[in-house]
Amino acid sequence: MTTTHELDDSIGQRVGQPVPTETTQPQAQPVRWSVPLALFACVLLAFFDKISIAALFSDAGFQQALGIDFDPTRLGLLMTAFLLSYGLSSTLLSGIGDRISPKKLLLAMMGIWCLLMIMMGFTHSYHGMMTLRILLGIAEGPLFPLAFSIIRHAFPQHLQARATMLWLLGTPIGAAVGFPVTLYILSHVGWQATFFAMAAMTVPVMLWVWFGLRHMRPPRAAAMPAPAQRAGMQRQRRQERRELLRQPHFWLICLFNVTFLTYLWGMNGWLPSYLIAGKGIHLEHASYLSSLPFIAMLLGEVLGAWYADRLNWRALSCFVSMCGAGAGLLLVLYLDSTWAVMGAMAFSTFMWGTGAPNIFALLAKATASQVSATAGGIFNGLGNFAGALAPVVMGLLIAALHDMDSGLLFLAAVAGVGCLMLLPLLKHY
Repeated sequence: MTTTHELDDSIGQRVGQPVPTETTQPQAQPVRWSVPLALFACVLLAFFDKISIAALFSDAGFQQALGIDFDPTRLGLLMTAFLLSYGLSSTLLSGIGDRISPKKLLLAMMGIWCLLMIMMGFTHSYHGMMTLRILLGIAEGPLFPLAFSIIRHAFPQHLQARATMLWLLGTPIGAAVGFPVTLYILSHVGWQATFFAMAAMTVPVMLWVWFGLRHMRPPRAAAMPAPAQRAGMQRQRRQERRELLRQPHFWLICLFNVTFLTYLWGMNGWLPSYLIAGKGIHLEHASYLSSLPFIAMLLGEVLGAWYADRLNWRALSCFVSMCGAGAGLLLVLYLDSTWAVMGAMAFSTFMWGTGAPNIFALLAKATASQVSATAGGIFNGLGNFAGALAPVVMGLLIAALHDMDSGLLFLAAVAGVGCLMLLPLLKHY
């Protein structure tokens, strides 16, 4: 039986090197926890860039600068346009991480993010803002597949949820900190300064990524196999990709991720506006109340990674997570007290958070390691591509029914569909 020490000694493979088969022992490498911590910094920065615009939806100055009033559909499209391009980029460009040094790729991506945020701060056109949001989505698309592939190859199964949790914490922390910071800057300086502040944050994050991934080697540093061996490896990879695409369980996991990310982007796109316009909470109070659900999400991710790594019940953990998230949203609809509403909202996001690290571990458990980049790209790309519709669908519902609660009811229904997707997987993973 393989011991924990033997497993620990076997991890730390660098991305870009040939991945061992199930019967081949990988070369021993030290565990480098700086890798997921560097990825955490990337995700945190990327999430600031994603959600900063959602905090501006209710700002009259931002609306006037773009030449629109409070139009929920057009405002929701700014988030949806980003997510559609993000999902498409994730699906089509995820393989780039197999060919380029992860450190160089991440640093280049962040440089582009910084430039685009600066340009957004100078934009006074709705169509110009839409174009820049689409470009930002393309530039951020490869991030999650790249992070998934790095962790998949650097950590064994019994540590993957915890390693994944470390970089996924950038999502709730980014929302918990990003919303109040953006609203604070908005109320004291103005909407343009929110974009410039996000751009300024890029510099320290780039330094941290450079340090955290300093041990990563580019693919060209690995020994180049002979032409005949390369041809054989390519045939094997094509066969493994075909097998992946024929696997029903893989597609069920992808469909569940669609509902999982629909919840996330629906919440991120409309939470501040829901608190202000739907529950009548003042902007000053909404700036800190909007962070509470994401703090709860953070705690859920930590707890979910801890218990699921011990139980190894990936599908069941995701199922319970989505059930709780949907139930919490339904409870919000029937509450009026501010603190009761925030408590129910926090319960919902906490339950969602418990499933976040497990869904990546579930994908790793159900797919072969040799197709990690492909599986991660399709999984993340389809999820974000479909989840991108959440902000605009919620905007359409709100505009048509003149009821902010209709958007939350939509997310609760989506959570129920997600639970159904996992039923065939509960006995297997």
